[in-house]
Amino acid sequence: MNRDIIIALDFPGRQETLNFLDRFPAGEKPFVKIGMELFYAEGPDIVREIKARGHKIFLDLKLHDIPNTVKRAMSVLSRLDVDMVNLHAAGASEMMKAALEGLTRPDGTRPLLIAVTQLTSTDAAALKNELLIDTPMAETVLSYAKNAAGSGLDGVVCSPLEAALVKGRCGKGFLTVTPGIRFAGGDVGDQKRVMTPENAGENGCDFLVMGRPITKDPDPVAAYRRAVKEFLG
Repeated sequence: MNRDIIIALDFPGRQETLNFLDRFPAGEKPFVKIGMELFYAEGPDIVREIKARGHKIFLDLKLHDIPNTVKRAMSVLSRLDVDMVNLHAAGASEMMKAALEGLTRPDGTRPLLIAVTQLTSTDAAALKNELLIDTPMAETVLSYAKNAAGSGLDGVVCSPLEAALVKGRCGKGFLTVTPGIRFAGGDVGDQKRVMTPENAGENGCDFLVMGRPITKDPDPVAAYRRAVKEFLG
């Protein structure tokens, strides 16, 4: 799968989501992310409907539970024909391996499986004072990424600041999916570790997840095209 921009469809329901997608020309089908808000509101039917429209889908539900529960949940998600799903690397290797087993269909095919390292809304102070992790952020992310790679996963979700480090530790083929992307001069919102699309491309990111900088723009199609141009050059 080629490097790409993934638009986060962070809308409260089906109609708002489809209204947004309808703003794109018929032949332009951006890669999209369906997160917890939309999935919990509309269930698997919204995934099927958007997939039927021709979009690649990253189903962002961040599973994190005991291995057997995650394995069974992934088995259900594998039937939705999405292109990428994720879980929390903090669930540890046994959980990640179980997830991979559950996600793999009888014919051997499966979506990409990505592990979340640390949320881009988490900063060094929260890591140390609230999560009680004394290791620096970069080393924590790298350790989680190494565990994910060792468990057979395809890549990790990390901030763009850590993408090059992850590639160096886990190999160029290990995917980095990076939220926390903002246009130069844009509002960072609740993100703490951010980067522009251009710099993210230079830093080795494979997929950039962008929500509000595109969906809240008066011309989201133009914003999306700008992101693609800046990222891919």
